[in-house]
Amino acid sequence: MSVKIMPPDLAPIPELYVSYESAQKLKAEAGDLVSHDLTPRQICDLELLMNGGFNPLKGFLSEADYTSVVDTMRLADGALWPMPVTLDVSEGFADKVTIGQDIALRDQEGVILATMTVTDKWVPNKAHEAEKVYGADDSAHPAVNYLHNTAGSVYLGGPITGIQQPVHYDFRGRRDTPNELRALFRKLGWRKVVAFQTRNPLHRAHQELTFRAAREAQANLLIHPVVGMTKPGDIDHFTRVRCYEAVLDQYPSATTTMSLLNLAMRMAGPREAVWHGLIRKNHGCTHFIVGRDHAGPGKNSAGQDFYGPYDAQDLFREHQDEMGIEMVDFKQMVYVQDRAQYEPADEIADKDKVTILDISGTELRRRLAEGLEIPEWFSFPQVVAELRKSRPARAKQGFTVFFTGFSGSGKSTIANALMVKLMEIGGRPVTLLDGDIVRKNLSSELGFSKEHRDLNIRRIGYVASEITKNGGIAICAPIAPYATTRRAVREDVEQFGAFIEVHVATSIEECERRDRKGLYKLARAGKIAEFTGISDPYDVPDHPELRLDTENQSVDGCAHQVLLKLESLGLIKG
Repeated sequence: MSVKIMPPDLAPIPELYVSYESAQKLKAEAGDLVSHDLTPRQICDLELLMNGGFNPLKGFLSEADYTSVVDTMRLADGALWPMPVTLDVSEGFADKVTIGQDIALRDQEGVILATMTVTDKWVPNKAHEAEKVYGADDSAHPAVNYLHNTAGSVYLGGPITGIQQPVHYDFRGRRDTPNELRALFRKLGWRKVVAFQTRNPLHRAHQELTFRAAREAQANLLIHPVVGMTKPGDIDHFTRVRCYEAVLDQYPSATTTMSLLNLAMRMAGPREAVWHGLIRKNHGCTHFIVGRDHAGPGKNSAGQDFYGPYDAQDLFREHQDEMGIEMVDFKQMVYVQDRAQYEPADEIADKDKVTILDISGTELRRRLAEGLEIPEWFSFPQVVAELRKSRPARAKQGFTVFFTGFSGSGKSTIANALMVKLMEIGGRPVTLLDGDIVRKNLSSELGFSKEHRDLNIRRIGYVASEITKNGGIAICAPIAPYATTRRAVREDVEQFGAFIEVHVATSIEECERRDRKGLYKLARAGKIAEFTGISDPYDVPDHPELRLDTENQSVDGCAHQVLLKLESLGLIKG
């Protein structure tokens, strides 16, 4: 009698959940534990820890594992693991926790997802982490910016006891744990599965690329898009999943499936590629497509790419035997007009005799923004229709104009003039969020410490992002002295529409000469602490969309310059 042996990559992998009965008991007991409210990124990490996506991790990394991962891409026991998965908390929270204590981990609604036994507590060297993991301590990298400006200053480590998975109300039928996918592959008899990682909508080149990859590996195809956290400014996952569903019927259903991965990407290039490979291996895949500049974050502060185009493929290749998942290297696909088909760019022998067409990501965004035609050879009409729904042409989108400058520089006066001019044009509701108005209505309880000023600006940014999302125009005119806070507001707004930073570049001497409110006098006399430009710094914007010189120009002229800028960006019709 022959016994069927299950292939090792499809046997169930360990999860960190306890049984339903134990979970009910733990939930009741957890009421007395110190609670940590997880950030969106930590919820993504916790879900993949609990369901085995981050196997062999048993919890958030201990200090020894963290140090080893940062320096050598390996856990302290030598197992390959390229990405620090840490529970970052504030100093205040860390002070309440002692080693050996259990804490409850809750989602943002207060629902308990897991408990964690704290075995380690330490203050990391974040500059070293940035240098080793991301290749540079450069805040132009979204994960380095997150590390320094969003993540807590203390890390906690320890094993996790999973109580329940985070609740997702969207696309529930498309979300699978590693063990659910493994069970599906077993049921379908799929021995070889090639995974395709994406954070962008799929166009025809991707379809051709995935077809070829599956053919080359003689494997079935898993389209495995990330719907956790991607790069700030990416198209939201609701739109992307609708795009994926629109093209799924272009694939043979017998050999293709799609599942959503709730991963918080770090955009860490080569290390991220290895990490993605290990995660896909845990989901039962045997092959993984690694692209050109896989998970690259774009340009660094000097305007160069963070990683070389093939660094990710090289690092993956180096470790693939140990990982137990094989790389299929991604070819750049271009459209050969004469043969009406996509071909790998480096395999076209008659390059000089044929017409090769390609549309870059930047060009696609421009065409969407300006409502221009997107040719059918490039994308599927269904995908373009979905993209146009969520990203209408720029002249119909909401946007935010964000003035920044010293007190008394003329921001509010110009903002008022701009508001009136935009209302005269009509077509979209216009809201002015002036520093003084916001202080009175939204932030009356705040003082003028750095922390409170930041909070005030973040509130302005939040309101502006909501106005932008709903198709209105927000005009903001706070001092906003700190570059990191302005960047955070930009990221909030750019999820939904354009953000135009206008630096009102009036010199401090001129502002002091105008001093309508008598504030500079008081600051010089030491009666106002932390006054921007006198006793507190102002970070001059490096690359604002517009810089205004108010000393040699009328208010009307300044407001008109902003209008011309908006017109040149396609946000208002000429």
